Amino acid sequence: MLNQNLNYLIEQVGRDKGIDKQVIIEALEDAMLKASRKRYGLQRDIEARFNEELGEVELFQFKTVVEQVQDQDREIPVEEAKRMDPEAEVGDSLGVKLSVEDLGRIAAQTAKQVIMQRVRDAEGETTYNEYKDRKGEVVTGFVQRIERGNLYVNLGRTEAILPKREQVPREAYKRGDRIKAFILDVQRTPVGCQIYLSRTHPGFLARLFELEVPEISEGIVRVMSVAREPGERSKIAVYSSDADVDPVGAAVGMKGSRVQSVVQELRGEKIDIIPFSSDAAKFVCNALSPAKVSKVYLNDEEKYMEIVVADDQLSLAIGKRGQNVRLASKLTGWKIDIKSESKMEKLSEEVVERLSALPGVGEIVARVLYDEGFYTIEDVAEADGAELGRITGIGEKKGEKIVEAARVMAGLTTVPEEGKMERVKRGDDPVERLAGVGEKTATLLQESGYGSVRDLFQADVAVLSQLPGFSRKKAENLILVAKEYIDKGE
Repeated sequence: MLNQNLNYLIEQVGRDKGIDKQVIIEALEDAMLKASRKRYGLQRDIEARFNEELGEVELFQFKTVVEQVQDQDREIPVEEAKRMDPEAEVGDSLGVKLSVEDLGRIAAQTAKQVIMQRVRDAEGETTYNEYKDRKGEVVTGFVQRIERGNLYVNLGRTEAILPKREQVPREAYKRGDRIKAFILDVQRTPVGCQIYLSRTHPGFLARLFELEVPEISEGIVRVMSVAREPGERSKIAVYSSDADVDPVGAAVGMKGSRVQSVVQELRGEKIDIIPFSSDAAKFVCNALSPAKVSKVYLNDEEKYMEIVVADDQLSLAIGKRGQNVRLASKLTGWKIDIKSESKMEKLSEEVVERLSALPGVGEIVARVLYDEGFYTIEDVAEADGAELGRITGIGEKKGEKIVEAARVMAGLTTVPEEGKMERVKRGDDPVERLAGVGEKTATLLQESGYGSVRDLFQADVAVLSQLPGFSRKKAENLILVAKEYIDKGE
């Protein structure tokens, strides 16, 4: 290897690996230098230079011309130097060419290893520079091998990894299969460049639609948000900047051709295409499709929305194992609580009865308060009396009297210097305050969006009973405990 013409090898490696010719030459020179030091030791002053005309790497040992030699490895007597170069003078540095053949088999092996490592490093750097700005793109390759559940995908001039955690559970691949995936990340590693792929990322679905729908790639239609439960069901919200272009129709395509292409790529994953709306309530109603919504109550500050549906629409709105409402929540960014009309009617009756206990509050005023989002005595106690009077139409003075009465009933007093209540509403207490709610149950409830006693009190039995380890009876009991806790008002 060391004495063959290297020009062809340099050209071929550079072309196959996409590496600059100069990088390979420097790798060759460095490799030969290391090999020579392994053969001759570190004490000699040796340089390696690639001779393009000869197509080989030449080694030169440099010695200083002296009158009297004290270091044979670094010095040469002037008489000997003049025989090599008549113009040599004392103090000059004279280069003596070494025979590459003298390096031996071990040194040649060392040179080969150095070259391979340098080429790998250069290849990794080239790959990193090529892919670092391609995060979020979709690439196509072939499964090269499978190790511990991870798929190694050949992308042509480089290899990428599709980790097991980024694979759709129902999908299975074998060596040689064609695969399309989303570039999740590109990292430098000690062994080069590593490209990570994903088929579960929401961005993968968005990119697939971009590839299938010209209006999206042209910017006329935009993908606003995506929510996925990979392999099962997804929701994608689309918006058109052109009033003449229907974003849903564009994404679906003629006779569903475009969306079907995406479904086939995702191996049967169901996809709901939702029209985006800047009106939060309308957007959430769209996201709950195919269920029809009757009423919407929203809390902008907490991004919380209470949705009321007809009794026969409840299971459709919630979806199998709560999937529909869960995806709608992810898609819109709003916390969604769904209740049936009968449940809301029962709840409203209980609230109206509770609020009617306040002096000066009859059934009509109680219903107005309920419609305005006052569900407990504590809610009324924290209201502004004048504002309450305007809302209910009973006048500011009566409103202030009702608020004062509510404060007394709730056991709340005001701190004059701060103007704040001494005690927070019991409905805002964390769920772990409830009797029978242990740490494990409290954690599950909090992760499912029932962080406070009020959240649990307002929960729908059908939705709550879908949680792991929950039966309908357990859900009913917890809601009852929450109600009793709030009613105590201690």
